[in-house]
Amino acid sequence: MVWRLYLAGEIHTDWRSELTGLGEALGLPIEFLTPNTNHHQSDACGAQILGDEDKQFWNDFKSARLNQARNQVLLEKSDIVVVRFGEKYRQWNSAFDAGFAVANGKSLVSWHDEQLNHALKEIDAAATAVANSIEQVVKSLEYLTTGGLSR
Repeated sequence: MVWRLYLAGEIHTDWRSELTGLGEALGLPIEFLTPNTNHHQSDACGAQILGDEDKQFWNDFKSARLNQARNQVLLEKSDIVVVRFGEKYRQWNSAFDAGFAVANGKSLVSWHDEQLNHALKEIDAAATAVANSIEQVVKSLEYLTTGGLSR
């Protein structure tokens, strides 16, 4: 069985390629799904497709609607959702994706530094696993998708 894994969360670091590489190196049976990680394109897609607005709020609204429609389809197709919360930005979209995943019965792996434990306690309480490192995420995914651990 090939598991579909949606990689939600911050888009300012290369954690997705690192995680994908580690998963592939272990031969995990995973197909990786991701949101649009090009920040400028994600922010500007509404105006580029549907036309520019006088107020930035409406440009953001159009882009958010398009991105959320795309993300919702990918989340619904996924078996497991990994959500990465970084330090630099408040990631309301990450929290939204985590809530959507849990509400739709998806296994959730919450990944963040320990300093965010309190802020993310409700999300963590609903998660299948709470990881503080990429190694913990990979081991969680290995166990979830294969039922075993290689090392």
